[in-house]
Amino acid sequence: MEELVRTIAQSLVDNPDAVDVRLVENDGELVIELRVAEEDMGKVIGKQGRIAKAIRSVVKAVAMRENKRVNVEILD
Repeated sequence: MEELVRTIAQSLVDNPDAVDVRLVENDGELVIELRVAEEDMGKVIGKQGRIAKAIRSVVKAVAMRENKRVNVEILD
């Protein structure tokens, strides 16, 4: 899932080398932390958060197949 988020984010941004994805476990829930360059933040979030919602939906679908709880956080 970590690589999935990295691939999606790198395809969206202008500076793919600045994409940083980390997997953190928090009380039985996996948290995927996504960081991108400041100027690419809008591209990852999208208008009214549509891109961010889509990324979260894809990750949750994969997580459900693996019976895991996953949350994607986009950090600055």
